Amino acid sequence: MDGERPLLVADIGGTNTRLALVALARGRAPVAERSYPSRAFASFEDIAVAFLAETSTPVRLACLGVAGPVLDGRCTATNLPWTLDEGTVASRLGVERAWLINDLEATAWSIPWLEPCEAETIQAGAPAATGNLAVIAAGTGLGEAGAYWDGVRHHPFATEGGHADFAPRDEEQEALLRFARRKYGRVSWERVVSGPGLDTIHGFVLAEVGSPEPDWLAAARAGGDPAAAISTAALEGRSPLAARALSLFVRLYGSEAGNLALTLKASGGVFVAGGIAPQIMPALRAYGFLEAFLDKGRMRALLQAFPVRVVLDPRAGLLGAARYAALHASE
Repeated sequence: MDGERPLLVADIGGTNTRLALVALARGRAPVAERSYPSRAFASFEDIAVAFLAETSTPVRLACLGVAGPVLDGRCTATNLPWTLDEGTVASRLGVERAWLINDLEATAWSIPWLEPCEAETIQAGAPAATGNLAVIAAGTGLGEAGAYWDGVRHHPFATEGGHADFAPRDEEQEALLRFARRKYGRVSWERVVSGPGLDTIHGFVLAEVGSPEPDWLAAARAGGDPAAAISTAALEGRSPLAARALSLFVRLYGSEAGNLALTLKASGGVFVAGGIAPQIMPALRAYGFLEAFLDKGRMRALLQAFPVRVVLDPRAGLLGAARYAALHASE
């Protein structure tokens, strides 16, 4: 690979699209980076053209992580009205090759590049733990991925596990399922473990208690990111009902992380990524994320041996896309 020409990498989410130029000959840090509101553009290519015009830097290769299922180099984004195709992207941007991978797969590719300070430990797990990895990330949606350990290296792969059926574990969660079913019909894990999911849980809590929402919180939710408004109100101690909603959200997050860890037998580690987890670290520790993760009956002892870490670096998806392109450039 031509190390003097940077890679174009992207992390395409339902809310924001991040792009960066990474010149691996100079290290992993981007030489240029921008974030754009995804829905302000008709297509990813429109964003990329604007970014390349702003940076005025020629690129030869591109790797894009997108929130959605990628099949045969093509993806219809789950939470965006976009369809992406590797050939179309390469042609429109004038690059020799473009790779399209799932955004959580991209995050999985980044794990070996993370510095110790870029992940916070929730559970240490067994000393020198090895084996498969699991990655779970709540944001606009719920992404899940894994990495198979062959005894020498990890091989990341995508899943669409966030769209599997939500399974309640107690009476409160059964009531939440009934509430969410009235809203959505079928209820997947993404409907409750995501930014919009936290908003749904908050609505459920208000309905259960029969209490009106405070005007200031309603205004904060309407004026920006509802999930951020709810979590901030909870963490600042301004709303007991927001705290109850966030507590239920955290326990659901931990429960599904444990499900994924069991499904993949992720003895090498479970990595909690995405935009929400780093912002609610106190709640993850105080509201029972780890206990919900471990609450799997006879499998509790197995899960106690799995390291659990929260990825703090918001550029993990970009780094993973760069690592993927670097490893596949000679193919």
